[in-house]
Amino acid sequence: MSRLSIPQYAMALAHVASLRSEDPYRKVGAAALDFDNRVIGTAYNGLAPGYVAPPDFWDDREARQKFMLHAEVNLCSLFRRGEAKLVATTTMPCTACMQTLCAYGIKEIYFLEIYHVSDAPEIAELYGVKLQQVTDFPRIGIPDEI
Repeated sequence: MSRLSIPQYAMALAHVASLRSEDPYRKVGAAALDFDNRVIGTAYNGLAPGYVAPPDFWDDREARQKFMLHAEVNLCSLFRRGEAKLVATTTMPCTACMQTLCAYGIKEIYFLEIYHVSDAPEIAELYGVKLQQVTDFPRIGIPDEI
């Protein structure tokens, strides 16, 4: 096997992070690398740290959706503006997360799954951010075909 490219490496890290998500409907992971391609952090979508949800919390996706912290927001809490060169996330950032990533100065964003309810492509174009789908990377726990 040849050496992974940096986008593949970041996507593999984001995928592994997604495995920690407690959301049974959508598991999203994210990873940030600095300008030397070192890992700054990984994160996943879920509830605020320390909150223990009641057992029936997960039954109604629509009701709980507003309480879920997105992987990208959790990731940005791990570094300061200008520290990260790129972010990889298992789902294209939603509009609000794309705005947040732009505010943090991220210039490269890689994603696996397309999120059709997002203005991320338009926002990326306006701010000159590279937004690219990456599907070829090593994965654990899911089939290679998406």
